[in-house]
Amino acid sequence: MTTAPSLLVTVDVGGTLGTADGPGLTMRLTEASPLPAAEARSVMRASLHTQPALTDAVVAEVCEALEMPSEAFPRDLAPAPFRLFPGTTEALRRVSAVATVVTLSNVTCVDADTEGLRGLLSPWVSDFFPSCRIGHTKPDPRAFHTVLDQLGVGPGRVIHVGDDWTCDIVGAVESGLRAVWISRGRQVPDESLVVDSRVLVATDLAAAATHIEHLAAGSVT
Repeated sequence: MTTAPSLLVTVDVGGTLGTADGPGLTMRLTEASPLPAAEARSVMRASLHTQPALTDAVVAEVCEALEMPSEAFPRDLAPAPFRLFPGTTEALRRVSAVATVVTLSNVTCVDADTEGLRGLLSPWVSDFFPSCRIGHTKPDPRAFHTVLDQLGVGPGRVIHVGDDWTCDIVGAVESGLRAVWISRGRQVPDESLVVDSRVLVATDLAAAATHIEHLAAGSVT
C-alpha cells in the first residue's frame, strides 16, 4: 500500500514552470476562432482539454463551439518543446525536500508531453496529471479532487501553485486547498480572496518554494 504524503504540492505547468517554444493547439485554435480569446479558451477547457484523444466527433464539436469550420482544425501537430524558466529545477528540488510534488495542468492531448516533462522534472516531480488524462479542467473542483483521491490526500494537506488567477487560485480555494499565486509582478486581482483564504503571493517559483518551506515547517498559518 502506498503511504499518502504528509504534504502534497500540486503545481501548474505552462506559465508556472516554463513555457512552450512555439504555439500549441490551444493557441492555434484561439487564433483561428472568431470568438474573443478568453471565451475561446473557456470553450476549449470544457470541450477539448478533457478529451484523451482527438476523434472526428471531438473535432466537430470543438469547431462548432468555436464557430469555425472543421477543415480549419490543425492536424498532425506535435507538442512544442517546453522550456523551463530559470530557477525552476532548483525551486522544485527545494519543494520536493518537504513535500510530494505533482503537476496539475489544463492541456490538450496533443500538447501534453508527459514523458518530455518527466525527463525535465525528474526526480523532483513524482507524477503528472494533465486534464486530458483526468477528464476535468481547473478551476473545476473535480480536477483538484481527482488528484487528491488518487493520491489519498485530504484538501487540508495540499498546496496548489499556479500563475492563472481563475484556474489555479480561485479553483484551488473553492476546492478547499491552500494556494500560492505566481504573480510575476502582476497586481493581485482580488485582495479579499488573498485575505479571506490566506492565499500566498510569490513573484516566481523560487519565492513560492520559500512560502512552501515555511508552511511545511509550521511557521506560516
